[in-house]
Amino acid sequence: VQLQASGGGWVQAGDSLRLSCTASGRSLRTYAIGWFRRAPGKERDIVAAISSSGGTTYYADSVKGRYTISRDNARNTVYLQMNSLKAEDTAVYYCAARGREIPSMISSNFGSYGMDYWGKGTLVTVSS
Repeated sequence: VQLQASGGGWVQAGDSLRLSCTASGRSLRTYAIGWFRRAPGKERDIVAAISSSGGTTYYADSVKGRYTISRDNARNTVYLQMNSLKAEDTAVYYCAARGREIPSMISSNFGSYGMDYWGKGTLVTVSS
């Protein structure tokens, strides 16, 4: 399975971007998906996560109310809609997939569960 994150770019503060995480080689239907980001000089952090059904989501406090994670299993794609972008949102964004889902996974601890697949990142640069 290959995951590919796309949709990054350079934007002004206050703008919006939509990132996509697509998969080839396998359906993502049974995988929980998380979006992570690594800002310059910082560790990689979980940003948002979504259950395989799409019924449960998690957002980091720093993006709550501005970001929306969603999925279209028919298109084998998970999205991250990012609105009201700030300079501090500048980072490389990664998507990751994990099967063997349990309800408590969709939380701030999502990354600690060990991802089955990681995508290459996409750079988001927000200029103030």
